[in-house]
Amino acid sequence: MAASTNKEVTKELLPLIRVFKDGSVERLMDSAYVPPTLDPDPQFGVSSKDITISQNPAISTRLYLPKLTQPHQKLAILVYFHGSAFCMESAFSFLQHRYLNTLVSQSQVLAVSIEYRLAPEYLLPAAYEDCWAAFQWVASHRNRNSINHHDPDHQNHSNIINNKEPWLLNHGDFERFFIGGDSSGGNIVHNIAMKAGDDDQESLLKEGTGVRILGAFLGHPYFWGSVPVGSESDGSDNYDQKKCLEYLIWEFVYPAAPGGIDNPMINPVGSGKPSLAKLACSRMLVCVAGKDRLRDRDVLYVDAVKGSGFGGEVEFFEVEGEDHVFHVTDPDTENAKKMFHRLASFFTK
Repeated sequence: MAASTNKEVTKELLPLIRVFKDGSVERLMDSAYVPPTLDPDPQFGVSSKDITISQNPAISTRLYLPKLTQPHQKLAILVYFHGSAFCMESAFSFLQHRYLNTLVSQSQVLAVSIEYRLAPEYLLPAAYEDCWAAFQWVASHRNRNSINHHDPDHQNHSNIINNKEPWLLNHGDFERFFIGGDSSGGNIVHNIAMKAGDDDQESLLKEGTGVRILGAFLGHPYFWGSVPVGSESDGSDNYDQKKCLEYLIWEFVYPAAPGGIDNPMINPVGSGKPSLAKLACSRMLVCVAGKDRLRDRDVLYVDAVKGSGFGGEVEFFEVEGEDHVFHVTDPDTENAKKMFHRLASFFTK
């Protein structure tokens, strides 16, 4: 959306977003909307379609189905959360659609890409609540006969549409259930896995209303904190952590966060934080890029998970010489192909 020259700007987070006095928002780096392709995409052989999960609040998803080798083929399920700082992009945008087409075609997974509400129109924790509700909706397909949401904390998500999605029923393998995301989507993955750890997983499984998360992948996950880690500080006398874009993003999307930038949702490492041992997945893959400002903080997170008593397997993958979410913005490079190969091996291990 082009900005009007006579509109007054009340807040901006450059180079990402600008908010005007009339309440309108200009997202400066969004990629364009693209439609799903129910007929297999000619480049990837992947079919996609959009489903409404809830009308109030507005939560929807784009599902991706790779080319099947047999009519009743069962596929690993990936619930995916897109990135872009909780305030930009969409499950229906060009970058995300191309990325999921690539990932699904190479990994042979049934992907469910979640469209959640964005800041600043809907400040956090709205996105977390939407993604949890969507996660539950997907998981509910494990039981073909009912949709039952165990979420007493979020009664405002009681309007989940009670429908069953045929792709999930016919082709979803709920013994191979994954969650994944990049950047702020990776942050969402962490928080979904932590919240799932609060629930009685065994009880939900016995009731047929829950799933066990086999694996979680976090691509260049967005974590931050008040104290610089590794190369976050440039070493200069006038360095100020509060002036970093990563700090300003959190302040912009969750101004009421208890504890601010050290809230455990953005800074999960340190004393007084919930134990990372409760992460509810059997395997975890954390991917980093060598030139990414988030790299050292993500390594700290990996070390913290390993040292927490977490009972699962923690895998780490680094691509040197690349920057933040390079595989999303330019999936055709040789290094991006390495990243997709690593993700595919994570799903098929």
